[in-house]
Amino acid sequence: MPSSLFSPLQLRVVTLRNRIVVSPMCEYSSQDGLANDWHVVHLGSRAVGGAGAVLTEAAAVTADGRISSADLGIYSDDHVEPLARIFRFVEERGAVPGMQLAHAGRKASTAPPFQGGGPVSPADGGWEPIWAPSPMAFRDGWQAPRAMTIADIKSVTHAFAEAARRVLDAGGKIVELHSAHGYLLHEFLSPLSNRRDDDYGGSFDNRTRFVREVVDAVRAVWPERLPLWVRISSTDWVEGGWTIEDSVALAAQLGDHGVDLIDCSSGGNDAHAKIPLGPGYQVPFAERVRRETGIMTGAVGLITEPEQADEILREGRADVVLLARQMLRDPYWPIHAALALGDPPPVPVQYLRAF
Repeated sequence: MPSSLFSPLQLRVVTLRNRIVVSPMCEYSSQDGLANDWHVVHLGSRAVGGAGAVLTEAAAVTADGRISSADLGIYSDDHVEPLARIFRFVEERGAVPGMQLAHAGRKASTAPPFQGGGPVSPADGGWEPIWAPSPMAFRDGWQAPRAMTIADIKSVTHAFAEAARRVLDAGGKIVELHSAHGYLLHEFLSPLSNRRDDDYGGSFDNRTRFVREVVDAVRAVWPERLPLWVRISSTDWVEGGWTIEDSVALAAQLGDHGVDLIDCSSGGNDAHAKIPLGPGYQVPFAERVRRETGIMTGAVGLITEPEQADEILREGRADVVLLARQMLRDPYWPIHAALALGDPPPVPVQYLRAF
């Protein structure tokens, strides 16, 4: 019998060969939102390495929704064919290709981390306005966003749906909506960043309305046969902010709207949050959402060891594990994990002679 980590997972008509998912990781390597050779090698090598699913970095659904000018985008039909090449290769290597759709909100128009990561003015290649539920900057010294009108909200909702259509055209099999880490959808959820007094602010149902409407708009174009995921920040780690109890309630709603899996991360919406980092520190969020709602969950955050990942799944704390930094350190982590756990390693035929 395979370990829990290497048991397959059925998601609608899609089957993951194992429970290892390459988490979305910004590469800051695009021009005009286009995927290029870097993305071919970065994403393709993780499929060769044996992952069950490979998700692209957060892809902006509008040009002004990019975190930086070097972000991947899915806001133009020109983005489809470069992605199609990558998705074809990923699938040929036995992994399921997917894309995370995002809008950076008030954290848009910034520099890549290796260039300082701070706000970038239009004179230096940034843009304005940037958008948010309320006109509150992410941190001192950052640009103040413009509060979105109802028309703006509807426009971005449509942009998410159009982006999902393009993912389908490119051959993607999973769409994940980025509603975490202080980006636009999370900004609407959290009372720290949402001070509106209309239908999109105030009560829990109002603050979650935008996310539900985006889910519905995407589900209207994303085939019923294919899975839809949502990444959330399970808590803001700040008193008075979004909580795990809110996340459980949201997950229950989203399950009724056609979401198949909740990817349980945390934080990102308050620059001063105190986050207790440690191995598997976010796993309890995935466990609680799964237990209290019945929806499938993904665990993420300092999951580095094969035995650790297998235990999370074996104990029913999550349905998949999403690895980021560990997959950067070792693109062939799934192969090495299988060898460590006594499972048949997912080695491509071209590499069999080495194993």
